[in-house]
Amino acid sequence: MEATLRFELRQDKVNRKGEHPLILIIRVAGQRRKIGTGVKLPPELWDNDNQKIISPSQKLKAQIQKSYEDTIVSKNQLIQYQEELFSMVNRIKSLESKFLFEGISYSADMIVEALKGSKTVKTKKEDPSNLVYDFIDRYIQEHELTRVKGSLVVYKSLKKHLKNYETKTRTKIRFDKIDYNFMHAFQNHLIGWEEVHETTGTVKTLNNITIAKQLSTLKTFLGYAKRQGIKVNDGYKEFSIKKGKLEVIALTQNELDLLFNFNLSSNKRLDQVRDVFCFSCVTGYRFSDLQQLKREHIKEMEIRLTIKKTKEPSIVPLNSYSKSILEKYKELVTPIPIISNQKFNKYVKELCKLVGIDDPIEIIRYKGAIKQSTIYKKHEVISAHTGRKTFATLSLEKGIPAETVMKITGHSDYKSFQRYVKVTEERKRNEMQKAWGAPI
Repeated sequence: MEATLRFELRQDKVNRKGEHPLILIIRVAGQRRKIGTGVKLPPELWDNDNQKIISPSQKLKAQIQKSYEDTIVSKNQLIQYQEELFSMVNRIKSLESKFLFEGISYSADMIVEALKGSKTVKTKKEDPSNLVYDFIDRYIQEHELTRVKGSLVVYKSLKKHLKNYETKTRTKIRFDKIDYNFMHAFQNHLIGWEEVHETTGTVKTLNNITIAKQLSTLKTFLGYAKRQGIKVNDGYKEFSIKKGKLEVIALTQNELDLLFNFNLSSNKRLDQVRDVFCFSCVTGYRFSDLQQLKREHIKEMEIRLTIKKTKEPSIVPLNSYSKSILEKYKELVTPIPIISNQKFNKYVKELCKLVGIDDPIEIIRYKGAIKQSTIYKKHEVISAHTGRKTFATLSLEKGIPAETVMKITGHSDYKSFQRYVKVTEERKRNEMQKAWGAPI
């Protein structure tokens, strides 16, 4: 853990000499605090990019004195100011080294308190819970440029649930107290968590899959904090997370062909949604990658694209389905007509309902030990991501080796891909029994 330091001139305060107070902004684990430096400068003498005081030329000095009649720029004074800034930074680095050596999880407040001249630093003054929450904010800030935007939402959700747990149990959350017992208690809290919507009055709860995601996220976060020098209780590692299995919702070959050949000449909106969805079904691309697809990515008989989520290069060969869709839209600037993800998910359900994709689908979720089963019509549970799942399952059914399908879809972990293998075996068995009769 290391403090981020930045000097800034205050824009809301200026004296009659045209001087602005220079402050130091200290950030630690997402916590932001300000402290005065005692230095006042006209803006012309501060290099914000390089974080240093400018030594003025005679021309600049004259310009400043012309703008601010009472300002007298002293070179020796500027040198002294710069030395004071260096000294301030060095004092902070020394404080950090002391905290780390003593194994103290420090905060921005503690650094500011020490700089203000306190004889003793009260290491318990900082609320231990705030340190955990600030570190979650820091994790989000440090990863927002390298992670897909939606993938960090779960960390904000984790912070909310931790605060709810703290309020309910009246227990301060501390890095050194998050052990096996805490993980178990937090899991029980998530199982019993309910939230009533202010407008509709509907009650929102968490199923076991969502709970497992929260606990897994907490483990990831604790590992990150430990690597940053925070003293973390290792007891959380002993807690095992049971991850439920999600259903694989995918089109059958008959459903795909029905959808692909359905006459939508009188409905341009759904016609375009159908083509984009089918393109996903025969390439395995996520909707986020379809959104970034450009003409230059298409190289004769294949598509070369860097996957948005993993940042890995991908090569997907074209087939008769994908080639015909690209040909249909060859006059467009983009290879295929793309709309927003939200609208697409709404329209693709409408599309599949119109086509008649309505076999009953049972969705099973568990809330603790309680089984919750809901029957939907298939078009109700189809979304943009169904296209990718369809490609994986149909490719396996057509005899393409799992390793090849994984290479195309970008799956690096066979364990996560294995559910597609299992679902195709089940589908083969169902189709066999449907055609030839179930064995007695």
